Amino acid sequence: MLVLSRKVGDRIHIGPDVAITIVKLSGGTVRIGVEAPPHMAIVRDELKEDIEREMNAASQPVNQISS
Repeated sequence: MLVLSRKVGDRIHIGPDVAITIVKLSGGTVRIGVEAPPHMAIVRDELKEDIEREMNAASQPVNQISS
């Protein structure tokens, strides 16, 4: 893991298409802005498992009921 120290207004670039800006520091909280292409999903870590679970469920075949 790369660990960086940044100040408000500083930017970090990840590859050619992603930029992260430090927007605000308040107490123990850091507010960041992320610029990325629309096709790239940006998800908070605490939501990642829920989203993956929903995507897996949606990709499962639906059982057909015959009458």
